[in-house]
This record gives sequence, C-alpha cells and structure tokens, in this order.
Amino acid sequence: MGEEEDLDVQLEAQLAEQEEFEPPEEFVEQANVSDPGIYEEFEEEWPQSWERAADLLDWDQEWDAVLDDSDAPFYEWFVDGELNAAYNCVDRHVESGRKNHAAIKWEGEAGETRTYTYQDLYREVNEFAAALRELGVEEDDVVTLHLPMIPELPIAMLACARIGAPHSVVFAGFSADALATRMNAADSEYLITCDGYYRRGDALDHIEKANNGLAGVEHDVEDVVVVDRLGDELPHQLAENQHDYAELVAAQEGERVEPVSRDAEDMLFLMYTSGTTGKPKGAKHTTGGYLSYAAWTTQSVLDVKPEDTYWCAADIGWITGHSYIVYGPLALGSTTMMYEGTPDYPDKDRLWEIVEKNAVDIFYTAPTAIRAFMKWGEEYPATRDLSSLRLLGTVGEPINPRAWKWYYKHIGNESCPIVDTWWQTETGGMMITTLPGINNMKPGSAGPALPGIDAKVIAPDKSEVEPGRAGHLTIQRPWPGMLRTVYKNDERFIQEYWEAYSNPEEDEWVYFPEDGAKIDDDGYITVLGRIDDVINVSGHRLGTMEIESAVVGVEGVAEAAVVGGSHEVKGEAVYVYAITEDESGGDEDLHDRVIDGVEEAIGPFARPEEIVFTPELPKTRSGKIMRRLLEDIANGNELGNTSTLRNPDVVEDIQQQVRSD
Repeated sequence: MGEEEDLDVQLEAQLAEQEEFEPPEEFVEQANVSDPGIYEEFEEEWPQSWERAADLLDWDQEWDAVLDDSDAPFYEWFVDGELNAAYNCVDRHVESGRKNHAAIKWEGEAGETRTYTYQDLYREVNEFAAALRELGVEEDDVVTLHLPMIPELPIAMLACARIGAPHSVVFAGFSADALATRMNAADSEYLITCDGYYRRGDALDHIEKANNGLAGVEHDVEDVVVVDRLGDELPHQLAENQHDYAELVAAQEGERVEPVSRDAEDMLFLMYTSGTTGKPKGAKHTTGGYLSYAAWTTQSVLDVKPEDTYWCAADIGWITGHSYIVYGPLALGSTTMMYEGTPDYPDKDRLWEIVEKNAVDIFYTAPTAIRAFMKWGEEYPATRDLSSLRLLGTVGEPINPRAWKWYYKHIGNESCPIVDTWWQTETGGMMITTLPGINNMKPGSAGPALPGIDAKVIAPDKSEVEPGRAGHLTIQRPWPGMLRTVYKNDERFIQEYWEAYSNPEEDEWVYFPEDGAKIDDDGYITVLGRIDDVINVSGHRLGTMEIESAVVGVEGVAEAAVVGGSHEVKGEAVYVYAITEDESGGDEDLHDRVIDGVEEAIGPFARPEEIVFTPELPKTRSGKIMRRLLEDIANGNELGNTSTLRNPDVVEDIQQQVRSD
C-alpha cells in the first residue's frame, strides 16, 4: 500500500468515527446568518422577532399586529397586512433592475433546456393570469394543477397567486381517482394539466388519466387548460371546455394584470396530504405567514442569495417543491433549477452533470436519493466537477449517519455544510435543523429547533423526556408558516394536530406532528419517524388506509393490512398482507391485480414491495389488526408480545410463509 493510499484509508476511518462536524470557516464568513445570538434574540422578542421574516417581503399594507392568538389554535399572523405573492416572487425583482437575471432554469429529461429571466417570467405569468381571468377564474376560486416538472407549473401557480385564486397542486404521479378526490374536496371547477411528459425515455400519456379523473368529479368543471408538452409524439383531441395553454397565452400577448392585494390570512394554496383516516387532508396555507416563513428559512437555513443557482431536486407536487423550488427562492430573487426526469436517466451521473453544467451552489435532496447514489457508486459523482457546491441539504425523512457521511465526502468534498431538515406539509417550512453558519453538524440528528420554534420531546404525561430517551415530538407555540386549518374541516384540524397534548381550558395549545424523537444534551433532536399509520416511501407520505382500500377493492381480496417495512433505498416500502375471499391463498394473477389496483388508485410510487396472502390476520380480541407484529415480520425483527391476540398462531404461520417466499 502506497503512502497516499494509506493516508486515504486513515482519513476514511477518521470520517467514519467522527460524530460532530464544524462548518468550514470560509462558509461561516459568507453565511446569511452567522451570529449565535439570533436564538436568544428570537426568545427575548418573540413573537415580534418574526417581523424579520415578513421584512423580506414587500407589503401593500403593513400589519397591525404580528400575531393574533385570541382564537387559538386558529392563529393569525401579520394581522391586517396585505400583499401579493406573485408580485413578491416576480415583479419586484424586475423593478429593482434584475429583470435579466435567470429566475428558472429548466432541463427536460431528453436534455432540452429553457431559461426564464425574471422579465420572461413576468411576461408569461401576466399573460396566463389574463387568460385565467378571461376563462372566468375569480378571486378565491380554487384552481387545480395536475402537472409534471415543467416550467408551466410554477408559472400557473404564480398566475393564480397574481389574481388571488388559491391553487391546489396534485402530484402528476397521482392517479385519476386521486385527482378526482382532491378536486371534489376543494370544490375546484378549473384544472390545468398537460398532454403528457417523459419518464426514462418514454412518453407518458397524462391527459387520458386527467380525463378519467375529470369523469369522477362530482360537480361541473368549467374549464380545463392543457399544456402541449409532447407535440407530435402524443396527438390528442381537446374537449369542448378544454383549451390549449400556448394558444391562450398567445391570445393575451402583452397583457398585464394588476396583482390582487391579498390579506395576509387569505389562502395562497391548498396542499392535500395523507391522513390516518384514509381521506386526504387539505392543508390550508395563507399568503403572509407562509411566504414570509418560506423566504426566511430559504435565506437562513439554505443560505440562498440572489446571485445563487439553487437546486431543490424534489417535485413541486409536494410541499418541498412549493416552499423550496418556487416560493422561497423566487421571493429572494435567486435562480431556481427544475429537472423533469429521474436521477439515473440516461445514466447514473445525470444529476451531477446538471450540477456541473449549471454551476449549482446549493443542492437539496432526499435521503432516499442519497442511498441510491451510494448504491450506484462514488465513481459517478467523481467524474463531474462539483466544486461549485457551497451547501448541501436533506429533506423528507431522517438520514442515517452512514449516508450523511457519504454525501458529505463524495458530493460536498468535506467542505459543504449539510442541513438535515425536519418539517411537514403542515408546517409550511423547516422547523428543526442546524443553521449552517452557526451550528456544528451531527450526522443522523436533524439538529436544534430553529430560532423562534419551541420544540420539545415529551412523555405521555407531558413531561420532557431525559436526554437520549425517546418521546413524542411537539411544537409548543405557533409559527408563521403553519397551516391554518384542514380545509372546510376545523374539527379535524383540532382533532389531528392539537387534541393529544393541548389543554384548552388553560388556553395551552400544543402541536403534535405524530413523530417520535429523542433529544441530546445539546438540544439536538433526532427524529425517529411516524407513530401513526402513515408510510413514508421515498419521502412520499402514504396513508395505510388509502392503500388498504385500494387492495380490498380488487376482486378476490376480502381483507387487507398494510404496513411499512424498512428499505435500503426507499427508506420505507409498502408491505401488504391480504386474506382472499375464497381463502385459497392467492395466486400470481391475484398478486398482479393487487399491484395494478394500488398503482391505479394511488400511483406507481405506492407499488407494494411484497404481497403476502394469508388465511388470517393477527387480531386482538376486540378485532383490531396488530400491525406492529406485521411490521416486525416485514423488517425481519424478533416478534413482540403476542399474548393479547385471539389467534397467536397465525403470526408464526405468516412469518414462515414470508421466509419460504
């Protein structure tokens, strides 16, 4: 072994043992936030301290009060303030002399590119806003967007925001049924979709799925706008109430729409998320608090500056894309990257090629992707120049220390801080993570709560747990980015998020995200995962009841239980245990039909990892399925206590069947 090779081995061993990492001095010197006193300032001045987030925006009318907590938990932020989100993300950058700065850089799967300057974005957002108005879209009408990762998606979002029409983005991978469910729940009469898009070189027919979804909408749909993404590759016919996007925009060439001044508490968008009842919840996010919080966390945690090229490799169909592809970076006037395709097409260095070509400064992705990068091998990033990177981030699920260190070494060259961020659809933005210019990093631990966020890990009796012990993660006071309610269901809002640990009689309201966590002596929080019946597959939260409903909907299946099992790449995978109607044990045909049923009802990303047909499911004497035991089987763990079961023998039978398969 040569001297250089020997040194590499020593450094690798040192990295593997290291449990804490300091941010590089060079990074700290240029960081947007580098004064540790910010934590104390937020505490001493709370809630007025949140004005620094609102001050990142331009307001039509200043707020009278930072927080109104008189009707908790229905908190209001920046009371009586007025602003427009599209103006803040587009117009003001044009007016400030940055009209020729790139706002969106987009790369299609086949390698085609489009760049929109802020002037380009201003022009197209205005023209599409005018087109929406011409179609009859009015202030407070909910517009559904069922689009893949193409520039027309953020343009449509901003056009809706410009005229005061809340948008409801439905992930393009969701099925026709999922689209119909969300349009029905939102009473949405307008849909913006596309003919299709590319995935791994294939042209996918999207409009057929959208049309099937529209057939399930229970009210009249006024108009549908269709973006032509595939051209001649997918000829399609438009129905009478369907309009070509390009033609609508061309007809409004040169039109300008005055941004509608919205109250801070007016709804900016709906984002539907899985719930334990199986029925998706519409998280209502408002204009002032949400946009302020998205901008502040983008600046403080991701260290984004106007001159940066920043890439969040998520999908805008999820909250991460809303906050950290569209609203956060555009509010700050930076360049945000969008990519249509998958990370390994046409080769496994595709993402690193994009980083190199665009000199990306900040890269934010999911641990699922990082585990895939590790599996493919370090040779792929090694072939690309990644020296432009200044900061790395992770989102969607906890990252294990091994993956963290691989990311730190092979992508960040041990010179980029990593922000491991915990947050949810409901929180609107990051809640627990290090501030990269201040805190040391601990692989596997998200970090402390952000300034102004009061996070505690508590026991069922509401006492704080000792360091190192597991408990329930709670947020003890409100924050600007929080959801305001579950759309049209205030009762469910209180029941799902506030009931567990609040004391309304004492006016004590505690937000419970249903995650387990532990905290160390330094106040660093390690999130342990969901404690409810939601599975996190590659960062996508899927309700088990929603999947079980799809499985039982397949002819031949009598009953089903769905659990999450650990997966090397996805984090969690879907495991299905099903009882057949004739108790035959199932066959290959039924197996395939269950997979098809889940994919059709929810989407391909929900595809079960394994389907086990069994004559019985483990149940308590009251008839409750013991999913915990099924999770143990899926994970190959030692089985827990089976004494409470009315049929304890079935657990061993299922376990043996899984082993034999």
